[in-house]
Amino acid sequence: MRLIFMGTPDFAVPTLRALVAHGHEVVGVFTQPDRPAGRGKSLKPSPVKVAAQELGLKIFQPLKIKTPECVAILKELAPEAIIVVAYGQILSKEILAIPPHGCINVHASLLPDWRGAAPLHWAIMAGDKITGVTTMQMNEGLDTGDILLQAEYPIADDTTTGELHDALAQLGAQLLIATLEQLQRGELTRTPQAGPVRYAGLLKREHEKIDWSRSAQVIHDQIRGLNPWPGSYTTFRGEMVKVWKSRLPQADREQELMPASLHQSPAKPGEIRQATRLGLLVQTGDGLIWLTEVQPAGKKTMSAHDFFIGRHAQIGESFA
Repeated sequence: MRLIFMGTPDFAVPTLRALVAHGHEVVGVFTQPDRPAGRGKSLKPSPVKVAAQELGLKIFQPLKIKTPECVAILKELAPEAIIVVAYGQILSKEILAIPPHGCINVHASLLPDWRGAAPLHWAIMAGDKITGVTTMQMNEGLDTGDILLQAEYPIADDTTTGELHDALAQLGAQLLIATLEQLQRGELTRTPQAGPVRYAGLLKREHEKIDWSRSAQVIHDQIRGLNPWPGSYTTFRGEMVKVWKSRLPQADREQELMPASLHQSPAKPGEIRQATRLGLLVQTGDGLIWLTEVQPAGKKTMSAHDFFIGRHAQIGESFA
């Protein structure tokens, strides 16, 4: 098919590569303008632009996709369909109407669940056990278009957002190819969205701070849900500390490491109860949690045990 591709981050790259590998004619790639990055603030191209350059595709980087000039370019390219994967700009009704087969989006959730900008993070932070990807016929709403195809993906108890991102990026590429194959055969059906809706809004600083009064399970889901970006954090002796990895105690294999006194003696949320090579065992508002990998401000990531030793910390001290 003759296609235009719109996307920006790493998540979109496998889909772009799959389109080319399966023989589709990608007549234009639209991605966000180069942005300042790093300490030197030099301009950095998006991952999609880098991939498009490698594939020898024509690249467009409009600051705003809705301008008359951009609309004219899209019409001149005459795509049969426009493929959109995490592009980062909202398409106008005029653009949606350009291709005869419309605009098809790859979204990293099982719509209508987790509409919005950060479905991967929120699925893990909510403790979901199943997520997936959806191909959707785009309309003017926020992820409200008809469902084309869906594929489920299980979320393990220790899955991070980074791991889920990589898995769903590949799954999304496969699902989009299957969607186009059915479209070309005239077998593709559209299903209006129905059922409960959750919104995956933009992450804010308030979502990153660990509240030790919450349960161990909720904190663990927060930590893995914000790994590798933007990261959860706490403070120790007034110093900000990122927490990258944690796990929940498993009584069947850790009983000897967790004497009964840990459960019987009172402790306040955030208090360090034990320090071993496994990490730091910390009290929460409901249960205990192992912190295994942390990063003090301005330092490299390290094991939680090394952090404890390096700070000459004591059992009974607390994270704020």
